[in-house]
Amino acid sequence: MRKLLQNNRELTALMAILALFVLLGTLDRSYISLQTLTMIFSSAQILMLLAMGAALVMLTRNIDVSVGSTAGLCAVALGLLLNAGWGLTAAILATLLVGGLAGLFNGVLVAWLRIPAIVATLGTLGLYRGLMLLLTGGRWIEGLPSGLKSLSSPIWLGISPIGWSVMVLLAGLFWLCGRTAYGRGFYAVGDNLQGARQLGVPVDTLRIAAFGINGLMAALAGITFASQIGFVPNQTGSGLEMKAIAACVLGGISLLGGTGTVVGAILGAYFLTQIDSVLVLLRLPAWWNDFIAGLVLLGVLIFDGRLRRALDLSRRRQKYARFLPEPTAVNSKKKPTGGAHVNVHDADKKGGVA
Repeated sequence: MRKLLQNNRELTALMAILALFVLLGTLDRSYISLQTLTMIFSSAQILMLLAMGAALVMLTRNIDVSVGSTAGLCAVALGLLLNAGWGLTAAILATLLVGGLAGLFNGVLVAWLRIPAIVATLGTLGLYRGLMLLLTGGRWIEGLPSGLKSLSSPIWLGISPIGWSVMVLLAGLFWLCGRTAYGRGFYAVGDNLQGARQLGVPVDTLRIAAFGINGLMAALAGITFASQIGFVPNQTGSGLEMKAIAACVLGGISLLGGTGTVVGAILGAYFLTQIDSVLVLLRLPAWWNDFIAGLVLLGVLIFDGRLRRALDLSRRRQKYARFLPEPTAVNSKKKPTGGAHVNVHDADKKGGVA
């Protein structure tokens, strides 16, 4: 079982999701239903998009703490363009361009200018947040067209066009990372940077691409946010970067790079959103949300860390088992008899061997 969890890290998040469903199902049978699944999925779409982008960056052994600000900036750009009379399609394409450029800028800072990712993205976090407030003057953007809101309206099986787009993107990224040499390059860069360079992997290109895709995912998250609530507050995206990183870690993405899948990141995002939905169902005050979500996350990470250490210890034992003496050989040592063999240490004590 431990080996299964180690080789399929997504199972940790999946087991947590199922356990939470079972727990709530014992309290309220109506909780276990297709409607509940689709409701949580709809609420989790923003975090899922951010987690998919963050997963690629973390696979390359980097981290981006500016995705929340990027999502907010893109939501503001979309709202301003729509209120300026742009068509919905043109405004969405322009918003994706803004997000992609913001992500590429982060990638250039990290890959070409050699600025540590945490430092570079902390700087752009403030930059993008400040730009968002400058564009809006600190005001909310309201009066968005109904066409934008229709993107979050259910069309089939209770899932909206954005929801189906999220699943298509998930399948595409899963195929890219697991079935193509280019996608496996993300793992190579995160696992062994110098080794990847020696093998001819385009390290800098892959890192910039990871940040660029992350920016596109943040743009989609901003579009989804504006579509779901119908307006853009002046603090849009604040704090989402930490939740995206937490979702990735919960889903098995290693902070040391080279380990995990986008499927795990999606499951981690679903689980964190599920916790919020459960707290609403239990009618707990809203200020308990962050505390309980953080507590559950810490519990899962502690379990995951202990499991990782136990498996590493088991692998080391198996690796060095052939160098250890056989138990029967250790237990069957006997004193020499007949004088044919002389113990050197005993001879030394008696004055040496002639």
